[in-house]
Amino acid sequence: MNRNVILTCAVTGAGETTAKNANVPVTPQAIAESAIAAAKAGASIAHVHVRDPETAAHSHKTEYFREIIDRVRDSDTDVVLNFTAGGGGDLFPELIGTEGEERQIRAAAGSDLQTPSERHAPIGELLPEICTLDCGSLNFGDMVYLNSADWLREHARLVRDAGVKPELECFDLGHVWFARQLIEEGMIEGDPLFQLCLGIPWGAEADTQTMLTMRDRLPANAQWAAFGIGRMQMPMVAQAVLLGGHVRVGLEDNLYLSKGVKADNAGLVEKAVGIVDSLGARVMSPAETREQLNLRTPGGQS
Repeated sequence: MNRNVILTCAVTGAGETTAKNANVPVTPQAIAESAIAAAKAGASIAHVHVRDPETAAHSHKTEYFREIIDRVRDSDTDVVLNFTAGGGGDLFPELIGTEGEERQIRAAAGSDLQTPSERHAPIGELLPEICTLDCGSLNFGDMVYLNSADWLREHARLVRDAGVKPELECFDLGHVWFARQLIEEGMIEGDPLFQLCLGIPWGAEADTQTMLTMRDRLPANAQWAAFGIGRMQMPMVAQAVLLGGHVRVGLEDNLYLSKGVKADNAGLVEKAVGIVDSLGARVMSPAETREQLNLRTPGGQS
């Protein structure tokens, strides 16, 4: 098992969750405050998406990320910042034309597609300590989450050249395979950091056998974490620690502290810290996390 655990809090996500739980932060100020509260509760890392302050829909605007990083860094609370770079891959395909004619598939309403350089723009400008790099396409619920191999190679190069640590998000076993290929091609420097994302329909299931299988396909020098969504969030915390990994909780992945009890990020972190402690392990501080992952210091060099 892992005795020294890095605990990530994914504070808001991009899903349509705000109507289900009013504690999901929306504005840059609220997201920053939630990240700070999570850190005070024991989180080592805050994983950050941004939303449109008026509509609560997911956004990619660099100015929102900048406000969050400034507010967190100006506070008296330290936390490692991990910015998403995985937006802009949402595809709802629509077939147009009549049967018997040449037909086309186009991106229907609700799709949100960006080039690798567009996805990377906030990362390249703001240089957070970590950013996500999703490692493949996926039937993500009713949509297709689109990440072609060539686009991922381009994106990995951009992240590498910026000097930001990529968190290799893997939603299925083939994503682990492709991440290993990126490593072999020299796209990922240093010891790789993996996040095993479990329970999203229709990717890898949130259970022990799936986590174990994915873990066993990782490079020997990999650092790894795993999370489950919904009611499987806390069971996957315990399972990841027992299998030697790090953990993630937060309102991006789960809205409830217990059945019928709506959560906030600090409460989810406190519950996860309790689980880690009960297993005889401990949660690492942000400073220890930077050393463990060989991260740049905020505003400095690695």
